[in-house]
Amino acid sequence: MRALTWHGTEDVRVEEVPEPELVNPHDAIIEITATAICGSDLHLYDGYVPTMREGDVLGHEPMGEVVGVGSGVETLQEGDRVVVPFTISCGSCWFCEEGLYSLCDNSNPNAEIAREMMGQSPAGLFGYSHMLGGYAGGQAEYLRVPYADVGPVKIESDLPDEQVLFLSDIFPTGYMAAENAEIEEDDTVAVWGCGPVGQFAIQSAWMLGAGRVIAIDRVPERLQMAREHGEAETVHFEEDDVYDRLMGMTGGRGPDRCIDAVGTEAHGTGVMGVADKVKQQAKLEADRPHVLRQAIRCCRKGGTLSVPGVYLGHADNVPVGPLMNKALTVKTGQTHVQRYLDPLLQRIEDGDIDPSFVITHQEPLEKGPEMYETFRDKEDGCIKVVLTP
Repeated sequence: MRALTWHGTEDVRVEEVPEPELVNPHDAIIEITATAICGSDLHLYDGYVPTMREGDVLGHEPMGEVVGVGSGVETLQEGDRVVVPFTISCGSCWFCEEGLYSLCDNSNPNAEIAREMMGQSPAGLFGYSHMLGGYAGGQAEYLRVPYADVGPVKIESDLPDEQVLFLSDIFPTGYMAAENAEIEEDDTVAVWGCGPVGQFAIQSAWMLGAGRVIAIDRVPERLQMAREHGEAETVHFEEDDVYDRLMGMTGGRGPDRCIDAVGTEAHGTGVMGVADKVKQQAKLEADRPHVLRQAIRCCRKGGTLSVPGVYLGHADNVPVGPLMNKALTVKTGQTHVQRYLDPLLQRIEDGDIDPSFVITHQEPLEKGPEMYETFRDKEDGCIKVVLTP
């Protein structure tokens, strides 16, 4: 089959690779009909994620049709149309039973590598390094799905792929980010990053009762989308001092809830922003925590900081003193996607949201390497790329 494969920093190729096979009675095989490039895929593209191997198949936002099921699969059959969550979860360990699907104890066969780096291992993920399982991803013609009774959600309506595809990751991720922010009625919510996850965090903040949403970015197209589709007030961080602007917009108190939808590759300003980039490139720190620092400083006393943005390791100069002295609550984590699939699918079917608004580019799989570069460089107004095999 044809697939997008990783060969090092800024080197993604379309290659022939073996088709997946059923290796466990609880597996399913999906023929991919749509798959997307995620912002966290860019961390692989830019070479920041350890334990990648040449030839790894990328991608963790797929959907398609079931074309094979193992003898132990009970909920799926050939011909079912499904969206596949990026988290791989067994459904029966303590964490899965608690609804903490991205912390599954059983789905990462390389758990020891993750334990050495993190203390404990989270769940396995599709297309995202051998530390997290080494599973082949979904930017391909076919995908093997382990624990198939736990992951995929069936699409039984005639909704097009573009409206339901993002149940695989970015819609639940934005929603969980807003939920983690502990939004109360009429709260002011500040969202750093107007990429796809930030856009869904904005939408979800309104769903959860926010009174105001303020979106922070520097890319004109993203800020425009936040205003037009998200009805957010916007701050251009290269034109305004973010702290001063947020204090002015909130009467000096600061936003009640702050969401860091940027993560490890934040574009900082000033001397510290330059230092972060140099240290990251020199492997002296894993992350550029500019947004994390800024959100801690800006959040009101007693507020909540939600971090859906992906961080990879250790970060310098995080203001732990202000975090503690301001009595901030911090909630983070990879998304427990399976928890949100049914309720968010219902939101789409009810017409509360059409997630396809974030799509700016739809291309064949063969153009994947070109689209990785376009997406990373934010060229041609690119906000979200959907690929079709």
